[in-house]
Amino acid sequence: MNVSHPSVHPIEAPPLTDGANDLPRVRMKDIQGMPGTPGGLALRLFQFAFAVAALCVMVSASDFTSVTAFCYLVAAVILQSLWSLSLSMVDIYAILVKRCLRKSRVVGLFAIGDGITSTLTFAAACASAGITVLIGNDLGECSQNHCAQFETATAMAFLSWFTASLSFLMNFWLLASR
Repeated sequence: MNVSHPSVHPIEAPPLTDGANDLPRVRMKDIQGMPGTPGGLALRLFQFAFAVAALCVMVSASDFTSVTAFCYLVAAVILQSLWSLSLSMVDIYAILVKRCLRKSRVVGLFAIGDGITSTLTFAAACASAGITVLIGNDLGECSQNHCAQFETATAMAFLSWFTASLSFLMNFWLLASR
């Protein structure tokens, strides 16, 4: 039997192109918003910015320490801002060195951290919103308190929660799709 084998007669290499058709390839799993992507970095930076804005506005009110819910909001947004800032640095590193952040342990850690911080931020924002409604609508004492600052800080905390929950959902989806 005289049959030609590819190892004996190799196939000719395809012709080289001029490079005009070589576009950067994107893997199917590179969905913006996931860790190590510019969209993921943007989500982290928005989480950080909204959390810091909530913190600054709440701390600027002199009597926020008299209400436990407002102190809880301050603690929650501090934790959220630290978490978001540290993961944004990891995302920046991954983007700069073109490193993949899709290992199941790393994504699992990101998902757990995002889930915890987003739940704490949401609970703190809801508690602060309840107290703000109590002071403003039910007691009618907005003239004596800093209602506008409390409402602004609560709104910023809700925006931080929303972007953190998007990060959590993206990480959880990536973890579940493995």
